[in-house]
Amino acid sequence: MKYGYSKPVNLSYEDAIEKVTAELKERGFGVLTEIDVKATMKKKLDKDMNNYVILGACNPQFAHQALEEEQELGLLLPCNVIVYVNGEGKTVVASVNAETMLSVVGDDPRMQEIASEVTQRLEDTIDAVANTAPVEA
Repeated sequence: MKYGYSKPVNLSYEDAIEKVTAELKERGFGVLTEIDVKATMKKKLDKDMNNYVILGACNPQFAHQALEEEQELGLLLPCNVIVYVNGEGKTVVASVNAETMLSVVGDDPRMQEIASEVTQRLEDTIDAVANTAPVEA
């Protein structure tokens, strides 16, 4: 089951976070949470890892519509977008597939419509970041 959409990008880790945030905003999303996984693993487990951030993205219009359909849907919000540096040193951006994530709520056609639109917007965000030329130093 495909639960995410990811692409390597020609941006630094920091530039990719900035670009993802801007592209999400262009599509009606805001970043509600930012979890620095690298820092958390170091602090909690004293383990080193590559840069890795989880951005909790929310589109208020779609969140409202979905919560009107199913109040407990908040258990699946916000939609996560990640930026990380892989083992080869390449920056990668990825987003959750909202259709797969929301499949747990059943076959509600309205919910499927919302999930489809959210998935498309998140994938468009990843594509836009992946198509960004590297920033010159």
